[in-house]
Amino acid sequence: MAGERQRFGAIPAAAEEAVRSGNDLPNGSGDLASAAGTGHGPQAHEARFSHKPTWAQTRYLIRGLKQPGGKLPLFDDEGQEIDIRTIRSCIERGWAEPWFKNPIKKDWLVCKLTAEGYKVLGAEKPKA
Repeated sequence: MAGERQRFGAIPAAAEEAVRSGNDLPNGSGDLASAAGTGHGPQAHEARFSHKPTWAQTRYLIRGLKQPGGKLPLFDDEGQEIDIRTIRSCIERGWAEPWFKNPIKKDWLVCKLTAEGYKVLGAEKPKA
């Protein structure tokens, strides 16, 4: 997370601590990274239908905090495409919304943070 702080500016301390430690986010939601990482069993089912962001979702959403308009990335820090399941699950939960269609790569889903996305991270949506 320290590298992300340098790259993206100040990340709310509560969100950063929650991702690092696995504790609850400020709104009382917890990190379900262990359940989401396996993809199997009842815990994974709970993670898919929970209103708590997984580690992957939180990491994806945090990247939009310091981008103009809350733009969310298409690629991770290592240049790998963000898993479409992570993007779609954030949209389904209302934490992200499609922003515009990419005319060059129509299969890329360009999104931005919603007010609920900022809220789940414990951050305030910037004033326009």
